[in-house]
Amino acid sequence: MGLEWYDFILIILAGFLAGAINTLAGSGSVVTISLLTFLGLPSTIANGTNRIGTFVQSLVANKKLVFDQKDKIPKNVVWQIVPSVAGAILGSFIAVELNEQLMDTIIGCLFISLLIIVIFNPGAWLKEHSEVKGNPASFTSILMFFLIGIYGGFIQAGVGIFLLSALVLFAGYNFLTANSIKLLIVLCFLIPSLVIFMLKDQIAWSYGLLMASGQVFGAYWASKFAIQNKMISVYVRYLLIVIIIISIIKFLKLYTFFV
Repeated sequence: MGLEWYDFILIILAGFLAGAINTLAGSGSVVTISLLTFLGLPSTIANGTNRIGTFVQSLVANKKLVFDQKDKIPKNVVWQIVPSVAGAILGSFIAVELNEQLMDTIIGCLFISLLIIVIFNPGAWLKEHSEVKGNPASFTSILMFFLIGIYGGFIQAGVGIFLLSALVLFAGYNFLTANSIKLLIVLCFLIPSLVIFMLKDQIAWSYGLLMASGQVFGAYWASKFAIQNKMISVYVRYLLIVIIIISIIKFLKLYTFFV
């Protein structure tokens, strides 16, 4: 599919916005997946293409917050990483086998769940109420991370808040430690997930690489400038809510009720 000059601008801007949203509020994949489908990509291809930008941004974030401070990562983090990666592999295999119509319906329904999450903003509650505990691995926590991995492998959007919730409420980490572990887990399960989508030829590289470049700049801008202004985070959250609502209408074809 050929790209017009304005497509380049839209893709880079969407990537920039997604990078900033991921840094300030999370769920930036809502923006990228939605725009890719608006530009004409099937939702199945958009879902795979979105992994390029999230992988690149994850690499940058891990370099800054994880690998440069690896002494702050708990030793038993393997109990969260392994089931998450296993679940992501399963979730990715499920995603690449679905047809476009079913994928549209599932994404629309998942975005409804994301809308509720963004409105209630559980991340703020987790940040205020988390304590340093560090619970031992249990069957329940391992199962929880496996299920989250399935979700993350199936569709990237919003997986961060699920991981944060599990790391704080089930694994018992404080918010800052949980955030670093979240970044590491996302990077670990993105690698096999990206490979699976590549092997199934469900990645549009030109779109994905352009969007990835925008995401890096968006994340950099947010971390350097916007994060110092608390009101920008509020505005970004409202913008994300609007984008999610528009996306739900599109993916579930709710506009047909008005025509």
